[in-house]
Amino acid sequence: MRSKDEQHIKITADGSTTVYSKCFDQHYHSIFGAEKESEVVFIDLGLCFAFERFEEINLLEMGFGTGLNALLTKNFAESQSKKVNYTGLEAFPITEEMIGELNFDASQLHALPWGEKVEVNDIFSFIKYNTPLQNFQTDQKFNLVYYDAFAPESQPELWTLEIFEKLYSLMEEGGVLTTYCSKGYVQRNLKAAGFMVEKHPGPPRKREILRAIKLSWHD
Repeated sequence: MRSKDEQHIKITADGSTTVYSKCFDQHYHSIFGAEKESEVVFIDLGLCFAFERFEEINLLEMGFGTGLNALLTKNFAESQSKKVNYTGLEAFPITEEMIGELNFDASQLHALPWGEKVEVNDIFSFIKYNTPLQNFQTDQKFNLVYYDAFAPESQPELWTLEIFEKLYSLMEEGGVLTTYCSKGYVQRNLKAAGFMVEKHPGPPRKREILRAIKLSWHD
């Protein structure tokens, strides 16, 4: 069991804020631009691509964190009038103090109760679970996964073949997973789990990011 985390706010290079966790010695998003990282890795590479493949998105985010990815997803889905059913997992929620100091307003999502699905509006449904991915159980199938765990040096247990096999089993055929981490063994583990892995240009100061696709029979 980890001791109580010490957290503080960091203003990143694009002016958006993130949170630093002393327990993990990690920032929740890139210090070279938190919002830009989210837009490139999760919205552009993941959500936009999934909108081209599916009429409705069932989204699983590993690492709800500051709520930035969820907020950007909600806003983009509303702008496109396309339905997103969001499920977020967070084992170590940030404090209310940190939520209040962020310079983007995800407070509505943070205030929603854990474990209860809420229809935020006609476009966006939301549920979050205070649980590790390893303990998460569901009958739902997802066609988009945002994989935003802390880096492998801080959470090696979340970048294993077994973890990616679990995610593969939770996804629909043709489903898409995106992540900021492109380390060689992460790519190998994704491929061993059954994914087709693509490397794409990353956000500032990040050369490559990954999109992994659960192949269907017609791909």
